Amino acid sequence: QVQLMESGGGSVQPGGSLTLSCKISGVTVGDLCMGWFRQEPGKAREVVGTVYANSPRKYSAEHVDSVKGRFNIYVRNSENTLYLQMNNLKPEDTAKYVCAADPSLRTSCGIRRTPDEFRFWGQGTQVTVSS
Repeated sequence: QVQLMESGGGSVQPGGSLTLSCKISGVTVGDLCMGWFRQEPGKAREVVGTVYANSPRKYSAEHVDSVKGRFNIYVRNSENTLYLQMNNLKPEDTAKYVCAADPSLRTSCGIRRTPDEFRFWGQGTQVTVSS
């Protein structure tokens, strides 16, 4: 049984940093396409970035333009955990952040994948950026 569990959300001032984690169980991270998504109330879920293993223990990450240079998605094999490091946070980054994964997308992983293509989801963690 595949399970994803996020942690690390919270409140931070503009310009601050947070790191979210997504602990994955039931499947090895190297076999997955993984992604971070975010959603504001009343709005559609949007992709933040995706990552997959393009060779043993090496991962290729892709981020949407709005977070490039500020956010970084990475994986720790030893922990079977996906991370989202967020720096220079802005009020518009306020949202519920959710991690997702699907083994069938590994060879076609990327930010062009839509949320409904991912089978496995975490519950999400709230990030609030305000002064």
